[in-house]
Amino acid sequence: MNILLTAATPGEIQTTREYLAEKMYYRKNCNTHVLITGAGMVNTIYALTKYISANRPHIVIQAGIGGSLHPFYPPGAVVMIREEVMGDLGVEEGGEFSDIFDLNLAEENIFPFSGRMLTNPHRQLMERIKLPAVRGVSINEITTGAARMQQLIEKYGAVIESMEGAALHYVCLQEAVPFIQLRAVSNFVGERDKTKWRMQEAIDHLNRELIVVMHQFLNQD
Repeated sequence: MNILLTAATPGEIQTTREYLAEKMYYRKNCNTHVLITGAGMVNTIYALTKYISANRPHIVIQAGIGGSLHPFYPPGAVVMIREEVMGDLGVEEGGEFSDIFDLNLAEENIFPFSGRMLTNPHRQLMERIKLPAVRGVSINEITTGAARMQQLIEKYGAVIESMEGAALHYVCLQEAVPFIQLRAVSNFVGERDKTKWRMQEAIDHLNRELIVVMHQFLNQD
């Protein structure tokens, strides 16, 4: 099995990379490759598409930190993203946000979309991972305003915000490559007091769960 482990920045998965190197998980029939895409959906789409076109992994695992839109998932929590939505592709007028589906620029049930969502169809794969499965929203600008945050919650029912998740889902759905997305919460969305952020704890928890997932796939029969 060839596994692609990807993240926006090196620091988010450094502990896992060190673990894999130490354990020498580069066996004859099971290899792990790492791709650092850079932040944001544009960087991620380009890097993933280029890699998958050239190498065709059996599975892509994206891991990173994100913000929480729900009090049930506080800083330090780790989740798996079941479906993603692009939360900033559209227009804001009169305090209301209309996305590309509202504007009739795309059909909400035309592949790869399903009810506006980019849904991971690999249920058996996700069932193997013992983490809460939630809905994510991806935007290119970190949300800071309470009104915008409420829009994302009410319009999409999103729980976790990131800058790269929808890109993973979009590319892998288009390329028919199985994928998993893990996110650890570093802060509540809209919280600008950085003393309340738990970045290092989120990264530590992310890598703890990521190592469990990697170990499971690397040692399967």
